[in-house]
Amino acid sequence: MRLFFRRALLALIALLVVCAIGLAGLLLLTPSVANARQLAEAFDHAQGAPYPGVAAPPRFSAALEATEDHRFATEPGIDLFGAARFFSGVLRGQGDQGGSTLYQQLAKMLYTPDEAGVTAKADQVGLAIKLKYSYSGAEILRLYGDVAYFGHGFYGLQEASCGYFGVQPDQMSWPQSALLAGLVQAPSSDDPISYAAAGRSREQHVLGRLVAVGAISQASADGYLKVPLSALLAHAGGCRA
Repeated sequence: MRLFFRRALLALIALLVVCAIGLAGLLLLTPSVANARQLAEAFDHAQGAPYPGVAAPPRFSAALEATEDHRFATEPGIDLFGAARFFSGVLRGQGDQGGSTLYQQLAKMLYTPDEAGVTAKADQVGLAIKLKYSYSGAEILRLYGDVAYFGHGFYGLQEASCGYFGVQPDQMSWPQSALLAGLVQAPSSDDPISYAAAGRSREQHVLGRLVAVGAISQASADGYLKVPLSALLAHAGGCRA
């Protein structure tokens, strides 16, 4: 038994060393992220969206983190459990099983928007770590909000908030924030204007995640779900000047 544990410990140490070497090589091979702001600006100009966008307000930030990356504040840019799920899925031939952090998602949007597969995923891991230690959490969320697509032709947080709800991002209610945060994974198919049931389902999912992380109470979530989708979208079409 003692020999078994010794061998297991040695195998674990060897695995950690290999991982450390691989990560160091990945960081050397991936480019600098010093140009992240410039890339976001170029993207927004190409889409006709304002740059720089507004800071991500607390409710939207909480909703986005709850549903996309609840370890955002503490992780080193990547979620080790999520990375393990991805590579396990690849080895089993099941493809990407999810688990990308907000840092990885931002890296994909800025640096590898048209790439897929293991190589692109590895690049996103290296870039995500660099983004984590190059920018504050608040700026990562702002950059994410600048370049994310929210469906219905709305690029960026401000366009989406004004377009869907007719209010500035910092005026969004909890259910509006949840609805918007829920769109980033499938913005076209979950567009609440074109596909109301899908949009409502995403809102419900995000509100559930907000309850799970303790941001809101279950009673509050139940109350928010009683607000008709039509009421949330009542002033869709843009913000007043």
